[in-house]
Amino acid sequence: MKKLVVILMAVAFVATMATAALAGNPLKANEKAFHKEVTSWIPKDKLRTTTQLHAKWLEVLAGKSKAYLLDVRTHPEFAAFHIEGSSHIHAGHMYTIPKKIKDPNAEIWVYCRTQHRAGYVAGMLYKYGYKNVYYVIKDGKVPGGVVGWAAMGYPFVNYFAGQFKITQYMKQGSWSERNCGNYIREFGGQRGEICGKKTLK
Repeated sequence: MKKLVVILMAVAFVATMATAALAGNPLKANEKAFHKEVTSWIPKDKLRTTTQLHAKWLEVLAGKSKAYLLDVRTHPEFAAFHIEGSSHIHAGHMYTIPKKIKDPNAEIWVYCRTQHRAGYVAGMLYKYGYKNVYYVIKDGKVPGGVVGWAAMGYPFVNYFAGQFKITQYMKQGSWSERNCGNYIREFGGQRGEICGKKTLK
């Protein structure tokens, strides 16, 4: 009798785990649905490409536009390299933007590494009451954000290197890291590494 109970419990446990595995991760699905909702708050005529961001950047550097080019990546990402003349507020600190940009009609171009975090920030800025926010997204095969900027061969700056381009870096592909599975990253493929894949020479 005891063996039968143990076997039934084991079967029930396996069935429960199998059901959960087949159901997928509902939290991931919920995040995706919420992101879609937040980005729906952004007017369609405020979606912009990396090429359009570059044109606006040239205007800003020439003093022809007072637009804010708002990078919402993390502090380490921004410190590593960023678009010259860009503003920076970490996406997790978007609540500080109204303290820094007090004009609801200010022109704000929001971008991140690709476009996910920027979507949250741009959508929330519309809820805050801003009326002139542009969300930088992918255009065909060209990604949004700094990944798209690099793919187009546009320059970056940082404190140590000054101005530089990283298009060759982007073409190198990916490399692998040791200790696979024993770390977490904010996003997969950070700096191009892929766990368990072929290492570049």
